[in-house]
Amino acid sequence: MRKFALCFMAIFFFSSMAVAGTGTGVINIKSIHEVKGTADRLENALRAKGMTIFARINHTEGAKTIGETLRPTELIVFGNPKVGTPLMQCGQSIAIDLPQKALIWEDEAGEVWLSYNDPEYLAKRHGITGCDEVINKIEGALSNFSQMATMR
Repeated sequence: MRKFALCFMAIFFFSSMAVAGTGTGVINIKSIHEVKGTADRLENALRAKGMTIFARINHTEGAKTIGETLRPTELIVFGNPKVGTPLMQCGQSIAIDLPQKALIWEDEAGEVWLSYNDPEYLAKRHGITGCDEVINKIEGALSNFSQMATMR
C-alpha cells in the first residue's frame, strides 16, 4: 500500500508540473530554479546529449537596450540534424518550426516556466502522418531535457 501511495504522489507531482497551453500547442513546465539557472541547466543537458545550441537570447537584456523592463525571459534555440532531418523528411514544411526552441520565463507571480512547442501539435499543423516513431522520440527527448532543467 505504501508503494502505491508513493507512486500515486509521484505521478500527481510530475503531472502537476507540466501544463499544456490550452489549444496553443505549447507545453509549459514549472521550474524550481530561477530563469538563468533553468536556462543554464537546459543548455548543459542539451550539450551533454550532442545537441547544437544555435542561440541563447536574453530578452530581458534586449528590453533594457530600449529603456524598457521585462521579467526574466530567455530563449534557447537548439537542434540536431539526426533528429530534425527525419522530421523534415516526414513533412518538409515543418522546417519553419525548426530548430527547436525553449522559452524560460518568469510569470507575474514570480513562478518560472520552461515552454516549448508540442511536437504532436506541430505534426498536426504540418499535416504529418505516419511518422509516429519520430514524433514520439522527439516528445521523449524534449520531456527529458525539460525535467533535467526544471527539477533538482
